[in-house]
Amino acid sequence: MFTKQYLKTKDVCRVRFKVQKKMIGPAETVNLVGDFNNWDEKAGAMKKLKNGDFSAVLDLKPKQSYQFRYLVDDTRWINDESADVYLPSPFHGEDNSVVTI
Repeated sequence: MFTKQYLKTKDVCRVRFKVQKKMIGPAETVNLVGDFNNWDEKAGAMKKLKNGDFSAVLDLKPKQSYQFRYLVDDTRWINDESADVYLPSPFHGEDNSVVTI
């Protein structure tokens, strides 16, 4: 899931992404992979919280949409349950999550 916070001092939207343990089960790593990091599977490492959830914060440019997915333990792709919309992925044969700022 994610939340959006539009900053008054900068022309960006701070997006807090969170993957709950109950969604993925026990995991060692989760990477946030998408348009904002050129789909680099290693660039978006999320922080593991004490309760087993994972979290990441990105400042994104407004008036744009970004496709993304979560990569769990470098083996399993999952979507965000709170995505603004889903679009077909040309790479995975499944849908990508989309956040619109």
